[in-house]
Amino acid sequence: MGLKQVLKPAGMTRERLVQAALRTLKERGFHGATARNIAAAAGLNQALVFYHFGSVRQLLLEALEATSLQRLVRYRAGLEGVSTVAQLVEAMAALYQEDVQSGHITAVQEMVAGASFEPELRPQVVARMEPWIAFAEEVLARVVGGTVLEAFLPVHDLAFAAVAFYVGIETVTHLDGNRRRADALFGAGRQLADVADAVLRSTTWTGERS
Repeated sequence: MGLKQVLKPAGMTRERLVQAALRTLKERGFHGATARNIAAAAGLNQALVFYHFGSVRQLLLEALEATSLQRLVRYRAGLEGVSTVAQLVEAMAALYQEDVQSGHITAVQEMVAGASFEPELRPQVVARMEPWIAFAEEVLARVVGGTVLEAFLPVHDLAFAAVAFYVGIETVTHLDGNRRRADALFGAGRQLADVADAVLRSTTWTGERS
């Protein structure tokens, strides 16, 4: 039996456990994501959780990374070519709905909530947000690039704020179970987008440095 034949079943088992961990996070929440529940969702022995990942928390972190990287690929495709605030708002509204329907946003929120109870998880969860901050910076730089505000806007800080806002609004939504408020924000964004684009493209307003 070749090495690839030996490794393939192990890789498939790991993937089954990662996907099962995601489903369990979505359906049972952070505290319900136990080795027993995850293994049951995967149809595997719970000992395999510890054999392949060492701990339940490490498996949950890998599940968070898997869904995060998958959605990041989708966001890159969905925001490719976006160069105005109006385009950005429309694309983000559609991507947010995908996050909700797929359960991605629920899994992320459960891990953020879990990290608030377990301090050792905090740096690990934050580390998995860093690629999103870098991506947000790329998109914002493209939107404000060549505009009158390019030299004035702290794009890196705005990117951090955008990711923090996304997590924060979902925290509130998660608490009261009302997604209409988040939808209303996109509605308000649509109304303001044209004004924002007009300001960004203005050739007469030069702004002032504080």
